[in-house]
Amino acid sequence: MSDVSSSGNGRKRTYREVADTLRDRIRRGEIKAGEPMPTQGRLAEEFCVERGTIRQALRILHGEGLLTEATRGAPARVASRSPVVAEGDPEGGQPQPTVSALGPRLTRAFEAEDVTIDTLSLTSESLMLAIAEPLRLVHENRVKPTSITVRILLPARSITLAFPKGVEPSEAGLVHERWLQQRNSQGQVLRNNLRSLSRSHGIDVSVTFRALPFTPPLKLYVLNGSEALFAYYRVARRPEVIEDVNLEMYDALGAESVLFAFDSETSGRDRAFVEQSANWFDALWNTITSDLTLS
Repeated sequence: MSDVSSSGNGRKRTYREVADTLRDRIRRGEIKAGEPMPTQGRLAEEFCVERGTIRQALRILHGEGLLTEATRGAPARVASRSPVVAEGDPEGGQPQPTVSALGPRLTRAFEAEDVTIDTLSLTSESLMLAIAEPLRLVHENRVKPTSITVRILLPARSITLAFPKGVEPSEAGLVHERWLQQRNSQGQVLRNNLRSLSRSHGIDVSVTFRALPFTPPLKLYVLNGSEALFAYYRVARRPEVIEDVNLEMYDALGAESVLFAFDSETSGRDRAFVEQSANWFDALWNTITSDLTLS
């Protein structure tokens, strides 16, 4: 394979960088449809990372519909075909995993003059990944919004999360601290990427976070007040390595959660769902949530 395994500056690759490399190999046909992926051990050796990093990268690709689900004793295989929605048909096809379904709809939302995005989730990871394409189009001057307003509801750092959490109570602190680091770092990356549009393109950008006093059982996106997308978090027990500690945890597989979309222009039923979703978000934002500082 033609990719260089190291990052080029001596640091270890992140799971997102590993996922990007593997995704490119699949799209170039280096790993063909129906073929098994290399084992986690082989990939970990190639990329010089821990197996936990490989597992996270493979979960992203599975969530995008590029891989089948691994079974005991058998690695995941490249899916026979790519998701319909990932090819830019936001109106058709069956509900798709969050990462593959959210991107095209965000891209369409950025065609508006005033873009609004309201999000409720455990972290900003899916939004951070999905917004990369519309940001690229802005930088290429292919879409030119005047303003972008993003409101994000995330769990407060002080609450005891229902998930993710360690199976053993003694491991709860490690899992919570890692979630908190992810919540903060992903939110900061998202905010910085959006705010950079103010400097580069003169767009009026507002990104605000507020803290939820509970663990959200679902993720919700309301785009331009005209479209609502939601997914139930898929909770699973799985192994993980955190700070060299092998543990079992109950985790929310957000990238694999299937996203259901409702467009207010499609039907009266969809319009009512979008309106109620927006009202619910506003009610949380204006009542029981509190200021959130990403630190």
